[in-house]
Amino acid sequence: MQKQMKAIEYTSYGAPDVLHLKDMPIPTPKPNEVLIRIRATTATAADIMMRKGNPYIGRLYTGLKGPKRTVLGFEFAGEVVETGSAVTLFKTGDKVFGGTTTLGSYAEYACVSESDVLTTMPDNISYAEAAPVNGSAITVMNFLKGLGNIQPGQHVLINGASGGLGTYAVQIAKHFGAEVTGVCSTKNMELVKSLGADHVIDYTQADFTKSDKRYDIIFDTVGKRSFTDSKKVLKDDGVFLAAVMDLPLLFHMIWSKITGGKKAKVSATGLLPVKERLNYFIELKEMLRTSKIKTVIDVIYPLAQVSAAHAYVETGHKRGSIIIAV
Repeated sequence: MQKQMKAIEYTSYGAPDVLHLKDMPIPTPKPNEVLIRIRATTATAADIMMRKGNPYIGRLYTGLKGPKRTVLGFEFAGEVVETGSAVTLFKTGDKVFGGTTTLGSYAEYACVSESDVLTTMPDNISYAEAAPVNGSAITVMNFLKGLGNIQPGQHVLINGASGGLGTYAVQIAKHFGAEVTGVCSTKNMELVKSLGADHVIDYTQADFTKSDKRYDIIFDTVGKRSFTDSKKVLKDDGVFLAAVMDLPLLFHMIWSKITGGKKAKVSATGLLPVKERLNYFIELKEMLRTSKIKTVIDVIYPLAQVSAAHAYVETGHKRGSIIIAV
């Protein structure tokens, strides 16, 4: 009889209570795969969208009528417990972290291709600190370095600076030599300052789009501000980066590309080629190893409480990352 594992399954789209703990067979790695004992994964806004099946365009990936991949979880940290016959990059016992578009990390075990976005963990971080890097931190690298071409001395504003993306964005922007302004709520100002922000704006007290200051890059990590409002405080050749895509933004992105000057840019990081994401990941691994950046953790939930973790993410008030301990 095949050995069993605990996993979180969902067979229909909906509220957090569609997520159920279930016994499933432990998967067997294909020749090019490693079997990973998952120790930590995450609950993110992307997971919530996949669980809801909303926006509908996302169902082209997750399944039109219902989930075709019934175990969520994109990013993980854990150790290799078995290798396929053709695997050469990893060995049993390796501590690894990464992510996979095949999902399946809301489980005690998952099979991942050795050629996916996967690498060994630096010794100075925990599984919980490693798990969010593949999703959130790679997204930040794609936006700030890839789309924004961030340069030393530039003025960069991070909207949503205390969230999962924002906490990495502040640190990564500082790493690249920018002068960083973070926007967050009153209670999170000290956190954002501690991450290296040069200036912090409390959005409950001030509106950055009405400021006299001008920015080279505005990175909206939470989808709360429009290009129309934000371009007022962009420099003439500045760029507005948005982690949340909508139709008006797509229009502005196309139009600003044609007309030049201030630009709006958006990207689906998960659709980048594996090699490009892996290159960002290796760069981030070195930043973690040398303590140039760190993971900010809000709450750690056990696997059985994934539905509660999703409900908390949906409040929109998390600080840093939400971790699922497996």
